[in-house]
Formats: sequence, structure tokens, C-alpha cells
Amino acid sequence: MIETGVAQHYGSDGIAERVLAALRAASGADAPVTVEALAPADHFHGRGVLATAELATLLDPQPGEHLIDIGSGIGGPARWIAAKYDVQVTGVDLTPEFCAAARTLTAAAGLADRVRSLDGSALALPVPDATFDRAYSHNVMMNIADKAQFFREAFRVLRPGGVFALAGACSGPGGDLHFPVPWATTAAESFLATPEEVRDALVAAGFEIVSFGRSDGRPQPAVPRVPPEGASTITLGIQFILGDRVREMMANTARNVAEERTTTIEALLRKPA
Repeated sequence: MIETGVAQHYGSDGIAERVLAALRAASGADAPVTVEALAPADHFHGRGVLATAELATLLDPQPGEHLIDIGSGIGGPARWIAAKYDVQVTGVDLTPEFCAAARTLTAAAGLADRVRSLDGSALALPVPDATFDRAYSHNVMMNIADKAQFFREAFRVLRPGGVFALAGACSGPGGDLHFPVPWATTAAESFLATPEEVRDALVAAGFEIVSFGRSDGRPQPAVPRVPPEGASTITLGIQFILGDRVREMMANTARNVAEERTTTIEALLRKPA
């Protein structure tokens, strides 16, 4: 089953405990657990918290609104957006270990009243229709074969007039990928579509296109922060998620971008009122 393989690709036990132990080792046993302190480790997508900030600016949440993060990982973007924009965020993720880590880190950061993490599939979101003011999904669609259903679900859970911010990798003209990459160990877990196919699927789901294009007008790697060779083991970074595979994955990501095997899109969609 595709979803089982994807969850196995990402899952490992003790993610939150490793992150918190590294944070305390680096900053002291009494160091506050804040969204800023966690940011090097809990934004699992291109350029880390900077990319989260850019997508949040595009989404433009307003105080008091309720957002959904589809494919929320260990909860870094949800916590950051909730704290910075004074909103409620519900995250949904397929990987049980990610959801468990998200709950632990959210509680440690004192944000459990504003952020919740639900186990579930992007193809069958465990929430009612028309629940959310805004939705976003960052570097998730590469793991989803049925993009039509993915976008239908995002459409379903938005209130009329709600907006959806989407960012992620698409296939480029350069050919097949070099594996492993952060989202897949083999081609069996990777489901890249062309930008045109993504746009068509969004329109078919019912969305109006507000903006759609490459995130900065050129191919861009989805490369989170990785500690340099020889760095202290207490350095916070995405090695807490990807483990020993991280350097090979990052090298392949850069190579895929350089050879135009992948490109990155960013879009803002609206559900008609």
C-alpha cells in the first residue's frame, strides 16, 4: 500500500525526545522551548523556517482564524504560524511517529491550546466539511499519487471563500530522479507531476487560481538545513528526522535541481464563495 510505504519512509521512534535533548544540551537544561529555538529541526522542507514564513505571507492568516496544515510533519510550521499570527492550527499527518512528536513538542512549547495534531491521510482528512478559514500544504504532494483526491479534500474542508496555499516539488524536463531524496527512498514512494498537471487538478477540484508559478521564477531545491561534517552532535537539524541518510538525500536533491529533474511551484487558490 502506497501510504504504508510513505509512513515507513519517514517514521522513527523518539523524534521529539532527540530534539529536546539536543536543544537542552546546546542551550542549557532550563532553556525555553520556543518556536524559534525549535526551528532548525522542525521545519522539514526547503530552506526551513524561511520557507514557512514565505508561505505564511502568501496565505496571510488573520488573528482568530482556524487553519489546517495538510501533511504537518512534526508540527514546526503549525506552531510557528500559530505563534506569529495568533491563529488556531490543526495539523494532519500520515506518519504516526510524526504526530506523536508534534504533540510532545507542541506541549513543550506551551502551544497545546492553539495547535493540535491528528493522525490521518490527506486523501481522507479526519475533519468535517467547511471547517477551516485557510489551508496550506508544503512539500507533501510529492508523496501523493492521487492528486485529484488530495485537492478535493483540501477544497472540502475549507469554508466558502477560504484560501489554500500550496508549495512543493514537481517534475522537470531533465528526466528521472536520483534517489534517495528527502521524500522518497525509491521511485515507488515518489509521485511527481508536472506543474501543468498540478494546475489542472486544482481547477478540476473546484479552486479558483489566485496565483500559480515557480516559487522564485527558477528551479529551487527543497533542501532543509543540515549540520556540516564534523559538527557537534547537539546541533539541531533535520538529521533527527532523516537520520544517517540525510547527506545522500541532500546531495541528490541538489543534483536533481541542477539537472532540472525537479522544479518547485508555489500557488494560492481560493474556494469560491
